[in-house]
Amino acid sequence: MDTFKTPEKEVITLIVETGKASLWGRIHYDDNLIVDEAATVEELQSKMRTLLLDFHDLDPKSYDFRIEYDLTVFFEKFDFLKITKVAELSGINGSLLRQYATGKKYPSAKQAAKIESVIKELASHLAEAHIYVH
Repeated sequence: MDTFKTPEKEVITLIVETGKASLWGRIHYDDNLIVDEAATVEELQSKMRTLLLDFHDLDPKSYDFRIEYDLTVFFEKFDFLKITKVAELSGINGSLLRQYATGKKYPSAKQAAKIESVIKELASHLAEAHIYVH
């Protein structure tokens, strides 16, 4: 499903993939495929908001994006994550995950789910961390 509503706002899925020199984004909205490219995820979101306003008269304040990254964009955006550690925690061969991260190969839905689960677990641990101040 590409769009859904919460009690407050509609949530629209924005899929972000790597291109040759930029990022590509796509949205399926009201049986329309909307695509654009940009240098950054933030610029891509801005362009998509403009297109949704132009084509569907959709107020940018009435929805939020749910960003889905391909693994190449994900590991570029979150480059502080060690691919080797994510591979180890998800039970995937490190070399294979590096191929996913560079776009040489693409993960199956099962492999992608393993990777996403580990990333969310890491995020949860980080959210619970506190820094002691002397």
